[in-house]
Amino acid sequence: MLRLKCESNAGWAAAALADLDALLIDHVHCEKKAASTALSLINRYPEKTLLVEQMIAHAQEELEHFALVMACLKERGVALRRDSADSYVNRLLDHARRDEPLRLLDALIVAALIEARSCERFQLLIDALPGGALRDLFDGLMPSEARHFAMFLSLAREYFSPDEVEKRLEEYAVIEADIVRTLPNEPRMHG
Repeated sequence: MLRLKCESNAGWAAAALADLDALLIDHVHCEKKAASTALSLINRYPEKTLLVEQMIAHAQEELEHFALVMACLKERGVALRRDSADSYVNRLLDHARRDEPLRLLDALIVAALIEARSCERFQLLIDALPGGALRDLFDGLMPSEARHFAMFLSLAREYFSPDEVEKRLEEYAVIEADIVRTLPNEPRMHG
């Protein structure tokens, strides 16, 4: 269960399908940023051995996904463009607490919800795409997103009490749903 409080806007999948190249460019940047986030968590919390071990594996997997999506772009003859700000992620981070140890809890919950939303949107794409390479790509990536969601929540429960994690997850899931409801339908993974 992904713990999302709302579904993506009804028109999102159609907007994504209308410009698959833009969606893929956005998604390749999401994979890159996910790897970067894992490395940032290692840098910020080097004493948390379990987190470090899992973030090493997570960064490696996200870079493998980055390479897969880059290969798809190359096959389609699409050049990578500069990354643009992700208002969804930035709005989530606006609600994150800045003081430790709660900064870590919020970072883990934000990461979990981003993975959950990606999983939900991959399923929308899989349902909307005809059979073929793109559908296979998203179908292959979706289980990883669900696993990453569970991993971030498991890490949160490792370092914080289950009640504290559950309370903050519930609060943040409401925030995330409010953000998603206001997002324009664009060919972006989280836009």
